[in-house]
Amino acid sequence: MRIIPKDEKFYDLFEELADKIEEGGKLFHDILEKYEYSEPKLSKLKEIEHEADTITHRTYEKMHKTFLTPLDREDIYALVNKMDSILDMIEAAGIRMHLYKIKKPSREIIELTRVLNEAICGVKKIVYALRHKKNTKQILDTCVEINTLENEGDYILRTTVARLFEEEKDAIELIKWKEICERIEEALDVCEDVSNIVEGIVLKHG
Repeated sequence: MRIIPKDEKFYDLFEELADKIEEGGKLFHDILEKYEYSEPKLSKLKEIEHEADTITHRTYEKMHKTFLTPLDREDIYALVNKMDSILDMIEAAGIRMHLYKIKKPSREIIELTRVLNEAICGVKKIVYALRHKKNTKQILDTCVEINTLENEGDYILRTTVARLFEEEKDAIELIKWKEICERIEEALDVCEDVSNIVEGIVLKHG
């Protein structure tokens, strides 16, 4: 019998952070779909990213003040750190689009963002499932789906960069587009990192 119960409120913070990532991903996709009205929405994206940072720091503080955590401390740190990084990359892509005065997002960027949002849905699903850890197979299957989406994102990035080098005559424009695409794909990479961390947690506690 455990005299001091483990603090389960950590799961509330994980889920809160997952919700913020989903909100930011959807907003970024909306920014690209209606790009001519995007500037005010970029401020909202920055606000969401700041809120995610706050949740992340609250989790760190709680971890340092809690005697018995529901997961290993290094797993909690790695999980929230990587989750927060997804929004960091999304915000970085959005900011660059405005800094570089991009007139209109390419079809590939919109497609890459669609894939990213699918991966974010997967991240939310596995993070919410962590609280109970009962349906191990469903969690592991979703981790595989996220990995597949990351591979799809890699393919879109490679074909986009190849097309840019073939068609774009302005070297500066080429660099701008390449960097924006890479930030979005990097967000996808971090989604896969999150799935790897959750997979490790589930197998450890299974």
